[in-house]
Formats: sequence, structure tokens, C-alpha cells
Amino acid sequence: MLKIKHLSIRILLMALICAPITLHADTLSIINEPENSPAGVLRPTSGMSMQQVEASYGAPSETLPYVGNPPITRWVYKDFTVYFEYEYVVYSVVHR
Repeated sequence: MLKIKHLSIRILLMALICAPITLHADTLSIINEPENSPAGVLRPTSGMSMQQVEASYGAPSETLPYVGNPPITRWVYKDFTVYFEYEYVVYSVVHR
């Protein structure tokens, strides 16, 4: 009986010592929001229309013609590039 009691105490002590280690976790946050770049660059989000992007961010410095099927169009701004499928944003990428 004494052995079981000592074993129980040891297990309890080990659990208490290890608890802070096992309860700690890192959080990976992948959010499709304008400020989700490491540099904090505000940029368009998926689903915005070309009209909404132009109204919010102004005219792009360069507009590249569509490529492929479905048509993918690129608008280049100073700090980021926006990729459209038809007329809606699919991705926006911050320049390095």
C-alpha cells in the first residue's frame, strides 16, 4: 500500500512539473485581412471587385493583360500586386 501511495505522489509531482510545458502552445495565425503582411502593408482582400480595389487603393501603376482560362489579371501597385480572376481579387502579394 505504501508503494502505491509513493507512486501516486511521484506521478502527481511529475504531472505538476510537466504541466506548464505541455500546456504551452504557439499560435499560427493565417488571416486574409488587409494587415496580414509582416510589414503591415494594407492591401486588398479576396473577393473584392476591381471597382472596390480601385476605389480603395487608387489606380494601379501597371495593369497587365489577362492570362489563361479562367482569365487572371494582375494590377501592380507600389507595395503589392493584386491578382484577379475575372474581376474579383484572388490574392494580393506584398513585394519584397
